[in-house]
Amino acid sequence: MQRRRRPSYPSSVQAELPLIVTTKAKGALVIAALDVAASQAGLGVGMALATARALQPALAIAEHDPAADQTLLERIADWTERYTPCVGLVARDGLALDITGAAHLMGGEERLLSDCLSRLNTQGFSATAAIAGTLEAARALTLFGEGGIIVPGREIEATADLPLAALGIEDTLVIALARLGLKRIDDLAGHPRAPLAARFGLDLLDRLDRVRGLVDSSISPRRPMPAYIAERRFAEPIGHEEDIHRTILTLAADLARLLERQGEGARRLELAFFRADGTMRRLSVETARPLRDPKAVMRLFRERLDALADPLDPGFGFDVIRLSSPITEPNIAHEPDFNGQNDLAEDIAALVERLGARLSPSRVMRIQPQDTHLPERATRFLPAQNGNAALAADWDVWREPEGAPTRPIRLLEQAEPIEVIAEVPDGPPIRFRWRRVFHVVVKAEGPERIAPEWWRTTGQTLPPTRDYFRIEDENGARFWVFRAGLFGRENETPGWFMHGLFG
Repeated sequence: MQRRRRPSYPSSVQAELPLIVTTKAKGALVIAALDVAASQAGLGVGMALATARALQPALAIAEHDPAADQTLLERIADWTERYTPCVGLVARDGLALDITGAAHLMGGEERLLSDCLSRLNTQGFSATAAIAGTLEAARALTLFGEGGIIVPGREIEATADLPLAALGIEDTLVIALARLGLKRIDDLAGHPRAPLAARFGLDLLDRLDRVRGLVDSSISPRRPMPAYIAERRFAEPIGHEEDIHRTILTLAADLARLLERQGEGARRLELAFFRADGTMRRLSVETARPLRDPKAVMRLFRERLDALADPLDPGFGFDVIRLSSPITEPNIAHEPDFNGQNDLAEDIAALVERLGARLSPSRVMRIQPQDTHLPERATRFLPAQNGNAALAADWDVWREPEGAPTRPIRLLEQAEPIEVIAEVPDGPPIRFRWRRVFHVVVKAEGPERIAPEWWRTTGQTLPPTRDYFRIEDENGARFWVFRAGLFGRENETPGWFMHGLFG
C-alpha cells in the first residue's frame, strides 16, 4: 500500500500506529491493505480484523473506499504525465509510464526516477518504482524487489530470485507450483516448458517470458496519445498571467512548425499545466477548421481562460506547461475568391471557435438539411465544429427564386391542435382558435400536400396525409397550419394543427 502522511490524526502516537484498511468479505471485516509497520507485525492481506487485533492490539484502522482510491490514483496519473504522455493504470494501486524517448528530457533515466520519487515523497507518498525493458518486469521488481533501474537485457538476472507471485498469477497456482518445488522465477524457468504448458496452460509461460524481458509488451495509455506535442520546462516555476500567456503563444508557434511540416492543422488542442506542488490542470478547445496559426490558437485559449468558472490557480507556480494536438486534419490552404466567400467562411469558422471556447463546443450548433419532406425532420442540429459552420450546407435549394418563403422561419417544437371553421371540408380555414385566441383568416394559400413516409413505418399504421396552408389573419400575423387526414378517405373528421409561424 502506498502510504501518505496522515495529518488528520491529532495524536502523534496514533499517527505512528500500524495502519490497516479493512473491507467486508463474507460478512466479516478483513484487511484489504496495510502499511509496512503492520506487515512487520505479522499481519497480512485477507486476515480477519479480529485476528489482526489479537496479534497487534494497537492499530490504526481505516475503512476501504475504492472510489476514493481510484480518484487519487488517477490524480497521480495526471501528475506523472509531466514525464511522458503515455501513462497507464496497473491494477488498482499502480502506474506504468512509457518513458521511451522521454528520459533524456530529464537528464536520463536515473534523474527521472529520482525526481519522480522525490516529488512523490514531498507530496506525502511513499512509493517504489523500477525501470525495465518490459512492463511486467518493472512491476515485478517494484512489488517484490527493491526497484531501481535494470540495464537493458539484464531482466533475466534481475528477476531470477523473485517469488512466483511476481508473475501476477493466482495464489492457488502459486501454492500448486510450490508443491512441485518451484518457488522462484528461476526455478520455473529451468523446468521443462512442455509439461508446464500441458498442466498449467500457456498463460503461465507467457507471463514468465514477459517478466524475464523475453517478450515485448506495451502500455495501454489511459488517455489517447496526442499526435503533436510542444512543452516548456522551467527551472523556476512561473505564475504571472503575462508569463503564462507568453508561454502559450510560444508553444503555439512551436506546434505550428510541427504541423506545417506534415501539412496538417489541429482540430483539437489541449493545454496541460503542471504545478510545482503536484496539481495538474487540463484545458481543451476545439476548432471548426484545421488550425495552426499561433495567434488564433492564443485567442482561443484566452477566451477559454476568461470563461473558466474555476479560474486557473498557479499556486506556487507551474514548472511544466504542455500544448498538444490529439486530433488533426490535412490543412489545405485556400486562396480568397474575388467575391470574398472564402474569407466569409474563415470568419464564420473563427466565430464558431471563439463561441465554443467560451460557451463549450456542445452549445454551439449548426443546422444541417435532411432528405425528407416532413418539416419536423427536415433539419437536424450538429456541433458547429464538425464542418465549416452553416456554409457546409447548400441552402440555395431551399430558397424560392422570387417571392416570400414557402416554409416558416419558426416551427413549433410539437404541432398544437386548433379549432377551425372551413368553407368546405377540403378548403382552407375561415376562422380558428389557437391558445384561447380567435383569429379571422383574410388570406390563405395552399394546400401543400405531404404524404407520410411509408418506408419509415414498415409494419405500422401509416400517419395521416397532411395538407398545409399559409394563412394570414386580420392583424397581419401569418401562420402555417395543416389538416391531418383526407376527408372521406382517411377519416371523417380531419384534425387541424398549428405547426409554424412566419416572422
